[in-house]
Amino acid sequence: MRTYDFSPLYRSAVGFDRLANLLESASRATGQDTGYPPYNIETTGENAYRIEIAVAGFTTDELNIEVKENLLTVTGRKTANDDAAPQKTYLHRGLAERDFERRFQLADYVVVTDADLVNGLLSISLKRELPEALKPRRIEIGAGSTLIEGKAEAA
Repeated sequence: MRTYDFSPLYRSAVGFDRLANLLESASRATGQDTGYPPYNIETTGENAYRIEIAVAGFTTDELNIEVKENLLTVTGRKTANDDAAPQKTYLHRGLAERDFERRFQLADYVVVTDADLVNGLLSISLKRELPEALKPRRIEIGAGSTLIEGKAEAA
């Protein structure tokens, strides 16, 4: 696995330390990612997104979604139901019903708006909500007035 040195970013960029941390953590995570559970990320509008995670066999009580400091964490903890039922003998066990934790780094002003579990697919809806101060706005350009010998000309 190739490692990258991000220290030049810290030396020459002021205020971009969070970006450098994201790059560093992303480079570390790629080697450890198991791919379970599989997921899709799609855009559903100009400022709307959806994350779909395949969580077959999990109930809503066994899943947890948490957002903290632009980090969306989805965890699944399978409850031990083997004690209540008789021991099963599998000829083939292809359904992975193991605990998991998936993390997604969210951009600034992206919030989770909704989450649904339907047919083993967990759908998490996200939306970018820019504050009014950050939205683009049109600035009117005035015609101004002309000066004649130090006095404003009447229109």
